[in-house]
Amino acid sequence: MIVIIDYKTGNLGSILNMFKKIGAEAIASSDISDIERADKIILPGVGSFDNGMNNLKEMDLIPVLNEKVLVKKTPILGICLGMQLFSQKSEEGKLAGLDWIDAETIKFNGENTKFKIPHMGWNTINVKKEGPLLINMCQEARFYFVHSYHLICKNQENIIANTNYIYEFPSIIQKENIFGVQFHPEKSHKFGIKLFNNFVNLC
Repeated sequence: MIVIIDYKTGNLGSILNMFKKIGAEAIASSDISDIERADKIILPGVGSFDNGMNNLKEMDLIPVLNEKVLVKKTPILGICLGMQLFSQKSEEGKLAGLDWIDAETIKFNGENTKFKIPHMGWNTINVKKEGPLLINMCQEARFYFVHSYHLICKNQENIIANTNYIYEFPSIIQKENIFGVQFHPEKSHKFGIKLFNNFVNLC
């Protein structure tokens, strides 16, 4: 069973619909017992870094997530803000992140450019290394982005793919059982369906 963490931030309905399309059992929940039973976890996210961390703390979800992800090695996929929360900290707020990835979250440096912030719309990925989320993904894959902040990974080995907007930034990351995407696969049509399918089929 896949558990989509309901911590009052995220596009839960669209994600649930995508898993329904591919025939995967998924629920949205903040119940600790559901999370403990999960075979895989999704951490979605829309909004600010501090709000996301505050919600996880207030709902007492951090201990069970640490146990599942760091000890039991349950696969987890962070989406947009969800991926950013894996980092150590963010320029957007003052709170510490989950610190699962050796990375920080920074704001796009768009000064003196023609590019608008947030980065919004369809964009491609530049694959840097093979990863299970991209198995049999077509080379023309495009994904839907909406974000003003992005990761800076201190360990380049964690970067599966980059995307170019103003400059290159990590758009897919992996560290062992921890996966993250900066885009919204639930809004990315057939490419998002393929990525979710690959996540479902992880061993």
